[in-house]
Amino acid sequence: MKVSIFDVAKKSGLSVVTVSRVINGAGSVREKNRQKVLEAIKELDYRPNAAARSLASGKTGIIGLIVTTLQDSFFDAVVKELNEVLALHGYFLAISISTGIDSDENHYLIQEDRVDGLILLSPMQEDNYIVELKRRGIPYVLIDNQQPENDSYSITIDNVKGGYAAACHLLELGHTSIAHLCGQEMFRSTRERRTGFLKALEEQGLAPFEVVHGDFEIAQGYNTAKRWLAEGKLPTAVFTGDDNIALGVINALMEAGVRIPEEVSIVGYDDHYIASQLRPHLTTLRQPADKIGMAAADMLLKRIGGTMKRGANVKIDPELIVRESTSSR
Repeated sequence: MKVSIFDVAKKSGLSVVTVSRVINGAGSVREKNRQKVLEAIKELDYRPNAAARSLASGKTGIIGLIVTTLQDSFFDAVVKELNEVLALHGYFLAISISTGIDSDENHYLIQEDRVDGLILLSPMQEDNYIVELKRRGIPYVLIDNQQPENDSYSITIDNVKGGYAAACHLLELGHTSIAHLCGQEMFRSTRERRTGFLKALEEQGLAPFEVVHGDFEIAQGYNTAKRWLAEGKLPTAVFTGDDNIALGVINALMEAGVRIPEEVSIVGYDDHYIASQLRPHLTTLRQPADKIGMAAADMLLKRIGGTMKRGANVKIDPELIVRESTSSR
C-alpha cells in the first residue's frame, strides 16, 4: 500500500502540517523535528507525489546538477548524497556533465521553467554560470567553486587546513625532507592545499624537498617518482594533491623495491575508494561527501523556499585518516 503523508506524520509523532513544511523546505521547523520527519520519510520510503506538488506550487520538482565529470569517486559520493537528500524532499535530480556554459545540455537545464534550482559541482566557468542564473532568477549553490569572490551560496572544503594537517602529520613523525606533488593550478584546491603544506613547513624553518606541478593523474606521481629514482635522490615523505597521484608514486617506488612506509611515507588526499584497498593502505585526507551533499541540499532548499535571504559560505573541514603508508623516520 502506498505510503502517505499521514503515515509519515504518525511515524514521526508530528503533525501533517509540520511534515509538509519539512518536505517543502520551510525554515520555520525546529531542527530536531526536521530530523524526525526526515528519518520517518527514509524509514517508510515515502515519495511525495511530484506531479501534485508541481501543480500546487507552480514548481517543477526538479533540481539541476552540473558537474565536470562523474569519473571521480569523491564527485560520485557527493552526487549520491545530494540525490538521497533531495529525494526525501520530493525532488528529482537532473544531472548534466559540463562541457561549458554554452553546451546544449546546460542551456536546457538553465531554462527558468526547467528546474527549481541548480547545483554546480566544482565548476570551471562559474562566473558565466552565475551571471546567467541570476539573470533568470534561478536559485543556485556552488560546491568546491574556484573563485573565493563567489563564496556566497557555496559549500567549500578547508583545503588550507587539509594541506597543513598532512604536513604536520609527517613532521610529527620526524620527517624533514618532504615533497609535494600538486594538481592543476587552475583548481582552487590545488593552490590551497599547497598553501597549507608550505605554511606547516615554514613554521618549522623547513623548505620542501620539491614542489612538483602537474595533473591529478596516476602518471603525475609515477613519472615524478621515476625521475627521483633516476636521479638517485628520494624524499623521506611525499604529500600528494590527490589519491591518484599517490597511487602513481607508490607504483613507481614499489617497482624499484623501495619500501613504503619504511623508506618513504606517503599521504594522499580525497580518501577515494582505492585508498583503503591499496597495499599498504593509504594515509589520506578525507573530504566528507555526506556532509558536503547535505549542506548543499539544505542551502538550496532554503533558497528555493525563500527562507535564506543573505548569502553564506559553509566551510567543511577535511579529516586526516591515518593508515599504513606513513611511519616515523
